[in-house]
Amino acid sequence: MKSLLTFTLILLLILSNSVSGQQSSANWDKWKHLIGEWVGEGNGQPGQGAGSFTFQTDLDGKILVRKNHTMFPETVNAAEKVHDDLLIVYPATQGIQEAIYFDNEGNTIKYKVSFTEKSIVLTSEKSSSAPRFRLSYTTIDDKTVNISFDMASPDAPESFRTYLSGKAFKIKHD
Repeated sequence: MKSLLTFTLILLLILSNSVSGQQSSANWDKWKHLIGEWVGEGNGQPGQGAGSFTFQTDLDGKILVRKNHTMFPETVNAAEKVHDDLLIVYPATQGIQEAIYFDNEGNTIKYKVSFTEKSIVLTSEKSSSAPRFRLSYTTIDDKTVNISFDMASPDAPESFRTYLSGKAFKIKHD
């Protein structure tokens, strides 16, 4: 009985090491041009704004983290507004990447990541009770990207409309 218990414990240890060893390293090659520090400006529903963001790998390269800070100055119709958010990109199953977004307004968005030749597109899943979101980074050159944040209503989840758009410029490489 004791030898069976010992064998079972050894087998569990081997399996746990095998499973953790099978977790593939994250591949950030398609994100490489975004890693670093950026400044940008744009406009949309909240108004004209300016800010900065960083992309960097973390947890020994297992995740990619974007931290964003945007200021919308006071206007005749609205008080100054500060928007801070955090986006964490991580490898999911079968080589697919996913992301989760949090902001200082209490929003949380889960995204699936897709790629085109010049763009990285994060799209939330369809829901019958909540808007759908799409965040796109389109490369202009090594130091410039266009950014678009689009929304679609639950009634028309494929009909995205731009909520915010802007251009960002790389100021520091990582």
